[in-house]
Amino acid sequence: MPEASTEIIFDRLAHWAQSRPDDIAVQFQGAEYTWSQWHNRILRIAGALTKLGIGSGDTVAFIDKNHLSCLEVTYAASLLGAANAIPNWRLAGEELVYVINDSRARILFVGHEFLQDVTPLRDQLTYVERIIVVGGDHDEFEPWMQDGPAAILEDGPAATAEATALILYSSGTTGRPKGVQLTHRNLIAHSEANLEVLNASRDDCLLVAMPLFHVGGTCYAIMGIHAGTRGHFTREADAPSLFAALAAGANMAFLVPPVIAGVLAAGEQAIAAFGALDRIIYGAAPMPLPLLRSALAAWPKTEFVQVYGMTELSGVVTALLPEVHRDETQEMRMGSAGRPMPGIEMRIVDPATSQDVPPGKTGELWWRTQQRTPGYLGKPEATAEAITADGWLRSGDIGRVDDEGFVFIEDRLKDMIITGGENVYSPEVERVLVEHPAVAEVAVIGVPDDQWGEAVKAIVVPVSGATVDPDELIAYTRQYLAKFKCPKTIDIVDLLPRNPTGKILKRQLRAPYWEDRSRNLV
Repeated sequence: MPEASTEIIFDRLAHWAQSRPDDIAVQFQGAEYTWSQWHNRILRIAGALTKLGIGSGDTVAFIDKNHLSCLEVTYAASLLGAANAIPNWRLAGEELVYVINDSRARILFVGHEFLQDVTPLRDQLTYVERIIVVGGDHDEFEPWMQDGPAAILEDGPAATAEATALILYSSGTTGRPKGVQLTHRNLIAHSEANLEVLNASRDDCLLVAMPLFHVGGTCYAIMGIHAGTRGHFTREADAPSLFAALAAGANMAFLVPPVIAGVLAAGEQAIAAFGALDRIIYGAAPMPLPLLRSALAAWPKTEFVQVYGMTELSGVVTALLPEVHRDETQEMRMGSAGRPMPGIEMRIVDPATSQDVPPGKTGELWWRTQQRTPGYLGKPEATAEAITADGWLRSGDIGRVDDEGFVFIEDRLKDMIITGGENVYSPEVERVLVEHPAVAEVAVIGVPDDQWGEAVKAIVVPVSGATVDPDELIAYTRQYLAKFKCPKTIDIVDLLPRNPTGKILKRQLRAPYWEDRSRNLV
């Protein structure tokens, strides 16, 4: 692995403030700051946090849709050796209480839209000493920030490279969310590895539309700051915000496939507007090949990069590069996640024996990299289950690698369907079904079967205006798949449940079938 960095994430921001003080650093909702202005704002926020007693080892938390102040708090708190925990703002009351208490946040920043949701929970927030409202008519953040002294670094930053700077919570689709601790070293290693592949530069403008509680939001933004790239932040990934970002010069974006599908469905004007993007990075959810082909045809001059990663790895660890997307002779690899990023080690391991499997065989993906979390906050047992003694992260993803190092993600280890002793990986079935002209989206799950243990079930969203015959679809899959892999039953629905990052909630789909059964869904 490359030599470990001793930097903290603030160092790069300070570098740009000194070397390019008058260049625009960030834009958000009509406001923009130069590197020097933004540097000074973050110092003031750090000073204001210091006045509240925040220091090394402490945690603050931020609940809101995307707001520039959230990233500012991440940089300011991390400068002091503290961490910013960013819960999913869509969490219900009990879930939100759990996450805030689990993080031990002492200061809670709350977007004005969510104050009415948080106020009734105040007495249950064990460690919170103060709530600061962000935005709206009763904004407290700006006056509080302006009261912070700018000169707080007389003895240098309190943070070290090993300090936790950011706490992001696992999605909670498999039980209680776990706080993933990401250190300065993790975040910088992620930025440097990704920049070797994604080529963001000071001349680009990054569109940051993914939620900041997700690595595709915050860690992507930190990568842009590391590169000295102007960042244009949107509150949400809605059409008006995205079009405004494009009009402001954004030329590089990380998007989830459902957003790309929405743009393509919005018509010629939307498609033409997105032609302004030089590079589209996509991930966080599978991209069906028909959708990818449509996107490549719609934007022939745009570079596409598929990425794969996870929160525990600070974000991205593999990339499928633009040249593969446009090479018809490598179409089979368009379904892969690409190759590992520089400096990242990968193994594919038999989960039963922990022995490496040969190329072409499936196993669990293990990763070793400086991007890897030191562990889950306050959960040593869960950390020990996920990270080996010699530093490998067990991803829980099942995959294989071809003879040229391209990684194919087959399934989640816990989502694998075992029917009659045979392993079925749902993406393999989904890839066949989504090629049918009447199918828009599909999720494949395992359901109880008294004879085979589990049976393969597909849940299908039809193309608008299409009629889908389940029996005809099952017959269609038998042309391309072994019989044991084909769905025994197919349900037709209008919508698939998703989490905020676009991942289909298969646990939610399975739950009704496994009630009162012995299978462990977590």
